[in-house]
Amino acid sequence: MSAEQSMQPRYDPHGVEERWQRTWEEEGLYNADVDASREPYVDAHPPPNVTGELHIGHALQLAIGDTMIRWKRMQGFNALFQPGYDHAGISTQNVVEKVLLEEGTSRQELGRDAFVERVWEWLHEYGGKILNQFRRMGASLDYRRTRFTMDEGYIRAVMRHFVHLYERGWIYRANRIINWCPYHETSLSDLELIHDDVDDTLTTIRYPLADGDGSISIATARPATIPADVAVAVHPDDERYKHLVGREVIVPWTETRVPVIADERVERDFGTGALKITPGHDPTDFAIGRDHGLPEPMCIGPDGRVTAAGLEGLTQKEAEEKILAWLKERGQLEQREHYRHSIARCERCESRIEPLISMQWWCSMDETKRPALAALREQRVRYHPESQHRYAIDSLENAPDWCISRQIWWGHQIPAWFCPDGHITVAETEPTACADCGSTELTQETDVLDTWFSSALWPFATLGWPDETPDLEYFYPGNLQTTAREIIRLWENRMIFSGLELMGEIPFTDVVIHSTVLAPDGRRMSKSLGTGIDPIDIIDRYGTDATRYGLMKNSLTQDVRFSYSAIEEGGKLSNKLWNAARLILTASEGALPAEQPSSLEERWILARLSQTQRAVESLLDAFDYAHSMDELYHLTFDDFCDWYLEAVKMRLYDGDAGARATATAALERLLKLLHPALPHVTEEIWSFLPARETRLIVAPWPETGDESEAGALTRVQEAAQVFRRSGVIPRLEGDDKRIFDAVVKPERAKTNGNVDAERERLRKEIARSEAMLANERFVAKAPPEVVDAERAKLERYRRELDAID
Repeated sequence: MSAEQSMQPRYDPHGVEERWQRTWEEEGLYNADVDASREPYVDAHPPPNVTGELHIGHALQLAIGDTMIRWKRMQGFNALFQPGYDHAGISTQNVVEKVLLEEGTSRQELGRDAFVERVWEWLHEYGGKILNQFRRMGASLDYRRTRFTMDEGYIRAVMRHFVHLYERGWIYRANRIINWCPYHETSLSDLELIHDDVDDTLTTIRYPLADGDGSISIATARPATIPADVAVAVHPDDERYKHLVGREVIVPWTETRVPVIADERVERDFGTGALKITPGHDPTDFAIGRDHGLPEPMCIGPDGRVTAAGLEGLTQKEAEEKILAWLKERGQLEQREHYRHSIARCERCESRIEPLISMQWWCSMDETKRPALAALREQRVRYHPESQHRYAIDSLENAPDWCISRQIWWGHQIPAWFCPDGHITVAETEPTACADCGSTELTQETDVLDTWFSSALWPFATLGWPDETPDLEYFYPGNLQTTAREIIRLWENRMIFSGLELMGEIPFTDVVIHSTVLAPDGRRMSKSLGTGIDPIDIIDRYGTDATRYGLMKNSLTQDVRFSYSAIEEGGKLSNKLWNAARLILTASEGALPAEQPSSLEERWILARLSQTQRAVESLLDAFDYAHSMDELYHLTFDDFCDWYLEAVKMRLYDGDAGARATATAALERLLKLLHPALPHVTEEIWSFLPARETRLIVAPWPETGDESEAGALTRVQEAAQVFRRSGVIPRLEGDDKRIFDAVVKPERAKTNGNVDAERERLRKEIARSEAMLANERFVAKAPPEVVDAERAKLERYRRELDAID
């Protein structure tokens, strides 16, 4: 069957993309196995949530990661793109609990073992679908190697990790203030919160002095926490209150006596400058209370309701109303005013976070972070762009101790056992007796580990650690991570210090922090806000290649608005490539590819292919995907299709053997350059080329050739610009005139240009440019690229004027 018969007149991406995604995987072309003859290249792809769905951030991340993996695979590397997903402890438990609620039961009624079994049943039926969506993105992950953080081998790695850190003295158990989600009824780390500005009310309340000599006014946004007040604090340098330090005041509602203390952490400019100290419900108050040895009562329970005497079971709003009425009745309510401030919410359910004091497991960061900081400062691990590298260092320098325990049932149960005497035995597997007293009456800790604790092991636990496997020896350390900036503290930095601690080596060398894609109106993408865009919908409409291209083309900065026009541009590029390939294959009648350039346009396109290849390689090495897509677009659309093909087309149709062989060879090279970004359309076209010995996905990346004639058509292209702008035909001869006539087709113009007007316009442009470059301040102060661009424009104006004079 000939190429003309096989290639459809119009390119339809959907069937092509589905076929190649299936074919590549079935033929094992994604696979990476230990091969001592080849150098590995590893992207330990961040594991998605097992219950999650593909979103725009995933789609961009996959487009970038897969482009790099396909490029490295073609360069001859043994490329491992590691797939898998994490168990998403809180999110998964929440989903299954909703199902149970609909069935009229609960996890408490089922019990822990039955509930965990139910989660597994649910996951087998509904979980992990996101990897099929990854396939829709054309992600060439080695799906044979799919790992789950609840796999038996991975669980063993997590237990080893915990025990190791505990034995190092870096994991400890302590009663400290934590972020508590009253909906999920579990602790959360600072990194699992979102912060919103809300409209609230600031209430100023008089606290009477215990000796009856007046009162001190306190401003608070949380009157419901008054029953847990243990002191009033003022700044030691605040002249208004120095005389009160050491005296006592009466707390409203409870009417207990508490001291007035001095502490530098009090903000003199907030409210009245006096602060009620409630250690059980505020992190700053907690720190002040610990330093001053204050008691730590709480009046808010795990469900977010009030527990104080006389207010039991009330919501905080209801309790506040009762307390305010009490204050008003006694003349202690001074004023209420509008107050806008930031509050923390659970990132999963968006419930308001309650600071509560709780017994939790902690990972000390003082020693843990030091090797990772050294690796970042020495740039053994590099974040890109540089601004994110600085942020990664800052966030690690200021990292507080990590609360690693969660009060849920789905996840890695902490490997700690308690005996009746309160001793703690920590072991990888269940012990038979207490390590301290020998008691056999042991009870395991009910808390589970933070999901990120297990994800921190991803680069090496997926390769068999803690066993010394061939995979681990060969593929660790890896090379690349691609992710968004909000995950730097949650995951990336933790993988670095875990890898250094447990493996003795960094887990990867480069971390690409890709753009955060905002909604078209600039708001964050969110289903709840109605601003989310489903990447699968985009793929269904435009195709995978167009989606990949558009997302990367638009990734110029750290925050970008989603652009349908960039996706559409990717679709047009695929269609343009398809039509160009169909023309070549039809006209060349099966000619084998061979570079036999005999004309100016042939030497020029081969040089431009080499020049663009070098540019793309440099841009990909710098993780600059927007500009690499731009280079490929202009090479394909402008150079290959609009200039080269138009110039050589008649020779192809006339049966010129050299032109046909060269065109097929040039197309072959173009397909290789485009394949990492647009894998499906390029593989489909590749399959129609004659004498194919391999799939394009594993075809060798081309060697760059001579690019000395990459500017050979500059004169012709500038002449075309002049003609299209003014209708004036510049003076051309020989090959220049032949190519100009074939591409521009000036005979189709309906009017003649005004040579005098164009000459005058160019003279003005030359004068303007010369004046700018003669200005010493402009040359000295302007960015070098701006000055260089102005010099290039001046030279072009002079050439254009010379061409029409």
